[in-house]
Amino acid sequence: MHDSLHQSKYGCVDKLKIATINISENYFQCIDDLVNLGFFPSRSEVIREAIKQFLNHEATLMDNLHNFHDIKQHHMEKILQ
Repeated sequence: MHDSLHQSKYGCVDKLKIATINISENYFQCIDDLVNLGFFPSRSEVIREAIKQFLNHEATLMDNLHNFHDIKQHHMEKILQ
């Protein structure tokens, strides 16, 4: 992996790692379509945004799971008192 710098649309400069991925031709075409339609400036931006949304979604699921566990534990403690 190689390092590079990236300036986000908010002006932040991030140190990026370069990764090679294998994706289906259908995904590749969809990514190209998003770029060609002007929704994103590059394939890399499409993939970065997709990863960011995925990780945010997973973090929300984990938070919800922890909250559920805390509520369940609180109710169990009340029952056992």
